[in-house]
Amino acid sequence: MTRTGYRYIAQHALTGEVLAPDLPLSDVEYGPELNGPGSFTAKVAPRLARTRPEVFEEGNVLLYAERDGFLRWGGILWQATPEDRILSLEAAGWSSYLQRRHDIHGELDGRGPYVYADPCKVIRDAWAYAQSLPDGDLGVTVDATTSTAKVGTPAEPLKSAWWEEPVLGDMVDDLVSGDDSPDYTCDTAWRSDGSISRRVRLGYPRLGARRTDVSFSTGINVLNSPAVPRSADEYANTVIATGAGEGRSKRRHIDSVRDGRLRLESVLALPEVKGTDILAARARAERIRRQIRGTVEEVRIRPDHPAAPLGSFQVGDDVMTQVSNDWTEFSGWMRVLGWTVRAGGDDGESITVSLARADSFNYGTAA
Repeated sequence: MTRTGYRYIAQHALTGEVLAPDLPLSDVEYGPELNGPGSFTAKVAPRLARTRPEVFEEGNVLLYAERDGFLRWGGILWQATPEDRILSLEAAGWSSYLQRRHDIHGELDGRGPYVYADPCKVIRDAWAYAQSLPDGDLGVTVDATTSTAKVGTPAEPLKSAWWEEPVLGDMVDDLVSGDDSPDYTCDTAWRSDGSISRRVRLGYPRLGARRTDVSFSTGINVLNSPAVPRSADEYANTVIATGAGEGRSKRRHIDSVRDGRLRLESVLALPEVKGTDILAARARAERIRRQIRGTVEEVRIRPDHPAAPLGSFQVGDDVMTQVSNDWTEFSGWMRVLGWTVRAGGDDGESITVSLARADSFNYGTAA
């Protein structure tokens, strides 16, 4: 069996200087996610942490995971926590940076307010604004993807008031949260000149595609025996979504269907949402999600099995998933929400893939 080669790289966030080309990390887990930054955790011996403290300077160091010559993950080191005789590291992908940035000028320094705007453009504007200020440039590029989705109306423009200290990351989260909205994920790769590409990959009407060339199946590449839980606690055919405002002025939208089952309601509180169009989209998406009964939430697979080797599937893909065990027989199209690679362990390298029913998503129409 060919031995998998890992290398972990540390880089200064501002200067780009490579602080460590091959960090001796253990207990490494990393991976991307749909509409989120993804994560990276690892441990390092205190000797190195004491002799090279600049390598583990939280909020100022970029970490990368390279597997067999391919950069599989990159992000920002946010925490370095001493635990007994070890230093625990926690990092998150590029979009986590926007959770620590605010619109201090208002309207993204003149880029807004927005009326019937493409959310892809607003996302690019948020990143452009964040990286335009001194010491704020991470070198992140955002795809030029366009969509037919619209945010803001003449009656209710999408605004960003400086006195509310809006978080840029929250703005992006709102733009990708409903039906007919773009998707994103964070991506990292080597360029041909040896530099590193830090990218936010946008997709519309979705990221990923329905895949017939890969699969997750018990007895083939699935290592665990996942349960398929069913509970009425999570089920709802009526969602009451509340937005910004107080009392009678609070925005509200009710999305309800009659499906032959007892009416069960769920409240979705979104105090940051001001637009009724966004509120309605979020309510519908939540109602569709809560109507799904019985699903496989994750599977653990072999990373080099030909059925679905690491790198063969992407965030957002629909993959046929078949689970057979003492409790259930499940077969259906599942959407990949993200995954976590465990670089080592008692049973070797493995990938835990987070899944959701593909039919719980409602996509828009490509431009």
